[in-house]
Amino acid sequence: MAVDEAAPAAPSPHHKYDLTSKIGENLDRHLILPLLEFLSLKEIYPEKELLNAKYELLKSTNMIDFANQIYKQMHETDDDAPNFAEKRSEVLETYEELQEKSADIMAIIQDPAVIQQLKQDKMANIQFLEENFNFKPEMLSALYDFARVQYQIGNYSGAAEMLYHFRILSTDQEMNTHSLWGKFASEILTQNWDTALDDLNRLKEVIDRMTTSNTAQLLQRTWLIHWSLFVFFNHPRGRDYIVDLLFQPNYINSIQMACPWILRYLTAAVITNKRRRTFLKDLIKVIQQESVSYRDPITEFVESLYVKFDFEGAQRKLAECDEVLASDFFLVSTRFDFMENARLFIFETYCRIHQCIDIKGLSEKLNLDETEGEKWIVNLIRNARMDAKIDAETVE
Repeated sequence: MAVDEAAPAAPSPHHKYDLTSKIGENLDRHLILPLLEFLSLKEIYPEKELLNAKYELLKSTNMIDFANQIYKQMHETDDDAPNFAEKRSEVLETYEELQEKSADIMAIIQDPAVIQQLKQDKMANIQFLEENFNFKPEMLSALYDFARVQYQIGNYSGAAEMLYHFRILSTDQEMNTHSLWGKFASEILTQNWDTALDDLNRLKEVIDRMTTSNTAQLLQRTWLIHWSLFVFFNHPRGRDYIVDLLFQPNYINSIQMACPWILRYLTAAVITNKRRRTFLKDLIKVIQQESVSYRDPITEFVESLYVKFDFEGAQRKLAECDEVLASDFFLVSTRFDFMENARLFIFETYCRIHQCIDIKGLSEKLNLDETEGEKWIVNLIRNARMDAKIDAETVE
């Protein structure tokens, strides 16, 4: 399903490190709405500015009632938005028309007995349906159109189900690709992370097989990278998968060429994931290469610690990282893991270049007070069964 046209950017950022505008340029407009809701909760922007952004997004969809609700909030009025009744009537008329056109194919695909008899061979499925259910090719077009309307009105679960059945039967490769993008968005918006991950991998295969221009392939990969953030930071194994995918040559090249800000998310995934620590050297190299085109406290933390060995600089950046994580839609859930692992990175690096540990000084570098710092270090040594001891006499 062809997703909605490129959405307008989010409001001009007042928060220095907010990436909503850049990310939003590479998302379907329906996918931007959760980001704007998050910004409202965090109060990073004036509420009226965010309401205006939501309305601009919604008025080009068929979520007419939701758009009207936002309009009333924005203007503090009980009056409906201009042409609301007319637009609502048009949407309902279109919905009912497509519902009627797709009634026959919907009756077929909603019959469990029929679904059980379908096979991997699409041509065999079509022949079976033609012989037993008077199936006609135009029924598939009606199903696709009805799925698109379902998506546009915000019925994402209905759209996902219809597009699944469309893909089982359709032999049109271009339409199958459009429908896969639509299904991927629908699975994201219904938070079906396992299924969304399957769709992500299918889209990756489709993009890798593309024979069009390199520019078109780069654009598709750029979209996939941005859409995949929803999956990677919600799926239980997502922080493994984002590292595995984005360090592949085609994808790291796409990041460097089209969207270097994705390094924030790749860096966070490496730092919070002990299973992917082996990618740290590759990460440091990319961060250095792209430091002119993109940098933020998260990438600068890595640079301060592993390139400059500047513990004071790393300490300052770690405090800024906490603020960035707290205000990032995708990374807010990683906040605790990030801070804990970042402190571990500081501790390990500090120990490699110092024979004695000054608890007071190291605690400051970990952004902890002396008592918290000592407890943190003792617990780290105990839990990791490290062969080490703290010499109280070395403490100033």
